[in-house]
Amino acid sequence: MKIHPYLNFDGQAEEAMNFYKKTLGGEFDGGINYFSEIPGMEIREEDKHRVMHITLKLSEEVKIMASDNMPSMGHQLNVGNHNYISLMPDSKEQGKKFFDGLSEGGKIEMSYEKAFWGAYYGSFTDKYGNGWMVNYTLKEGEE
Repeated sequence: MKIHPYLNFDGQAEEAMNFYKKTLGGEFDGGINYFSEIPGMEIREEDKHRVMHITLKLSEEVKIMASDNMPSMGHQLNVGNHNYISLMPDSKEQGKKFFDGLSEGGKIEMSYEKAFWGAYYGSFTDKYGNGWMVNYTLKEGEE
């Protein structure tokens, strides 16, 4: 079984996923699909560039998926604290890079620093309203 976070946005999916790609790397798997590409569907002009689906592939096992809501179809986005994406970087330095990059323009809840459980940890809400946790577990002998 694989689990992939699926994020919803209110017209910011493409911008947010490009922002995540800039910091985390990876590639868009399958490109960016827009609602305007649905055959036979009438879409308002202002909704044609909303993202129907996008996948940021970070590895064979790790993907972040997203789409925009469609207010013209009655969809409503409710941003809340019910979902975090938890990153487990390969090094303390990579964790700092991810934390600093993704928290840019957002709200830091806990700074990326050494935690009592033997890890470097930080959490924040990014500028798009999504929660992130960065947790690097220290290896034996690391400070």
